[in-house]
Amino acid sequence: MKVFSLAAAVCAAALATGFVAPRPARPTAPAPPKKYNVLFIASDDLNDDMGSFGNPLVKTPNLDQLLKHSVRFDRAYNQYPLCGPSRASLLTGYRPDKTGVADLTTQFRQALPNAVTLPQLFKNNGYFSGRSGKIFHYGVPRDIGTNGLDDSLSWNERVNPYGRDKVEQAKIINVTPKRALGSALAYLAADGTDEEQTDGMVASAVIKMMKTHHKDPFFLAAGFFRPHCPYVAPKKYFDMYPLSSIKLPEERADDWADKPAAAAYTTPLNWDVPAEQRREATRGYYASISFMDAQVGRLLHALDSLKLRDNTIIVFWSDHGYSLGQHGQWMKETLFEHVARTPLIVSVPGVTEKGSTSSRLVEMVDIYPTLAQLCGLKAPTDLQGTSLLPLLQKPAATWQRPAYTQILRVPGPFWPEVKKRLLGRSVRTERYRYTEWNEGADGLELYDYQTDPNEFHNLAHNPAQAARVRELAVLLHKSYTPDKK
Repeated sequence: MKVFSLAAAVCAAALATGFVAPRPARPTAPAPPKKYNVLFIASDDLNDDMGSFGNPLVKTPNLDQLLKHSVRFDRAYNQYPLCGPSRASLLTGYRPDKTGVADLTTQFRQALPNAVTLPQLFKNNGYFSGRSGKIFHYGVPRDIGTNGLDDSLSWNERVNPYGRDKVEQAKIINVTPKRALGSALAYLAADGTDEEQTDGMVASAVIKMMKTHHKDPFFLAAGFFRPHCPYVAPKKYFDMYPLSSIKLPEERADDWADKPAAAAYTTPLNWDVPAEQRREATRGYYASISFMDAQVGRLLHALDSLKLRDNTIIVFWSDHGYSLGQHGQWMKETLFEHVARTPLIVSVPGVTEKGSTSSRLVEMVDIYPTLAQLCGLKAPTDLQGTSLLPLLQKPAATWQRPAYTQILRVPGPFWPEVKKRLLGRSVRTERYRYTEWNEGADGLELYDYQTDPNEFHNLAHNPAQAARVRELAVLLHKSYTPDKK
């Protein structure tokens, strides 16, 4: 007896009836994943004094919302606490010694003519690269409405708006003493709407680019000028901060008894400005932060309206921190924690779905390799940062890297109090900060943040800390070639 398989029987029946079964469809290859977009948001001279970083007084509801899908880096550090050098470092992926930028007038291509910047990398790989506002350095308010020290090779489109804050400078209230820099303690509760201010116009320009180019991969940069001084925002933001709610930092009479003179930028301390006027300036700074945050909200709303959130990486950053009277210091250009520490928030769809915080030490120079890796782009092989992808995936992952910050002050009109060249270099570890001024010839600093978070006690000359000073000095010197000037 012959035995037929079921398959053979079906084939025989098909031949008898003339019916031929259709061939099974070939499996369809999965569609290639859509490229990540990047929304790159910068805030100028912003420190961590805001609700989204743990200060409930300063209201940042839109950054609070962003945090729900992001990693907040609680200990991110800039490489140079001054706008031009910091931005040149972040955007090229190189430390200031390599960029050659140590002031507000040098363009990085003087030292690195062939550098490929972060936005240029995206542009070279088929992304639409556009920016509005301050990404590379601008003088504020002088350069608002111009290209400033921008890099033309980095962008397909650049928009340089200027609003009422630029037009109505004569209305600004300035309590800055003549011996201090420009508009350090100047503010204005402005008339009009958000959209009439330069930062409102920056948000509108980037939203327009988003709507125009949303079908193609994009790298869009929104460079907000606030809270950079003068502290200008519509009146409603000032109303959020009654003067009675503004608290000044703790002051101690012996704070500077063990600190080197080189560590100070603001001299005399607080420029001898009375406490009441310092509170008014601080109020203006906080109002400017909330105004900037509202513009971030407009960008996020536009992303959601265009259904782009699921494939858009969002990076929110500042160029450095900012003093509001800590140690009697104002603005930047010191190597204290409040200035070296810098806001950084990163949202990556599918990677950072749950809001989380990383306390690991990272540097702003790490942003370039991180975005290149996330987007699968071949970055220059000599970048000096490290991709943060492991911390985006696991914020508490093992991560034993120090952070380096430096500053150079030279005699001249920009630093009227400086009588000699002062080069400060600082290294931050999990627990300590160690700083040398002119390689120690003009002072040393050592702070233990576990026991002294406000840096009131310089331990550099404490005999009990001698071994630690030697250890941290070796770590600091590994980061650079000793200066011979």
